[in-house]
Amino acid sequence: MALPTKHVLGILVDNLLKRGSVLKLSPRTTVRWAQGLDIPRGGKTVIYTGHMYQLIPAISALATKMAFFENSWITKFFGLGRFANKFINLAWFMAQTDPQETEHYNNILRNITQLLQAAKIDFGYLYEEEMYSGALVHDEGVDDAFEQHAQRVVEVFRRNGVRSVITVDPHTTNMLRSVYPKYCKNYELEVKSYLEVLAESNVEALRPLNLDVTIHDSCVYARYEDVVMEPRQLLTKAGAAIIEPENAGKLTHCCGGPIESFFPGKAQAIAAKRMEQLAATGGNIVAMCPICLVNLKHAAKSMNTDVMDISDYLVEAYCGTDLPGSPHAVHNSDQYNEVVTHG
Repeated sequence: MALPTKHVLGILVDNLLKRGSVLKLSPRTTVRWAQGLDIPRGGKTVIYTGHMYQLIPAISALATKMAFFENSWITKFFGLGRFANKFINLAWFMAQTDPQETEHYNNILRNITQLLQAAKIDFGYLYEEEMYSGALVHDEGVDDAFEQHAQRVVEVFRRNGVRSVITVDPHTTNMLRSVYPKYCKNYELEVKSYLEVLAESNVEALRPLNLDVTIHDSCVYARYEDVVMEPRQLLTKAGAAIIEPENAGKLTHCCGGPIESFFPGKAQAIAAKRMEQLAATGGNIVAMCPICLVNLKHAAKSMNTDVMDISDYLVEAYCGTDLPGSPHAVHNSDQYNEVVTHG
């Protein structure tokens, strides 16, 4: 028996209206990534995460549970689950996160912040006042709930005197730049992706990458927001050689999201097909969207390969940071092991 999408979506919408997010995270969890980065509170320009990277471990855990329930007799009771969720946050039970995975996605946000700091960009952060963008509910067509939420998000920006927003992922960029103006009156926020901000800056690479990179373009970035050349410019400037896969740029192939919580089997099949295209290039595969990243990473496990966020390579090049599993880190580790072995 297929998953009852009506009830699954209903739980997510109820959470958005009642708890402010499709999968409610504590303020402590959503801002933990910013510890030690000395980002000023507020300001006219702020970095806005939209909680997307923070939510991915929970979405991943939920999708795993949904895959288990798919075609199960348990789906008959999802309506009862939706009713119970109005009083008890079932997401806490259904989306238990892996601490290592949570840290991994927090590190991506740290990468992005360090890149903006290296480019001498002046920005702040709203910390616990920041709200989820509502992207998933909009993608599923629940306009009334989305409109209410979008207006609350915009009010937070207005209350804090924010004029310009630097986004960190394609879905949040699309929400704030192209979708919110349709639902919010007198909307005047300037919105740019961090990739656009970096490409416009004078930031220079500190360490050449000297490797082949295969880019998986986000459907949302490429088709809706025309963010195609910026990631290529940044990687090329950093010394990487771009190998284009089958279906690139505006003709990119879907990663399987954001339907993983509703049709997990179909999402997995789409992700596997895309990974075959990417792996065929032989390059180091990078994504620039948290949903793409988690879906492709799952598919990559069966192919003995991996996918990294583009920020992992950019922070290595422009900030000189060694990352676990990166070419420089592996090279340095090999040198260390040789010294230890041979004295």
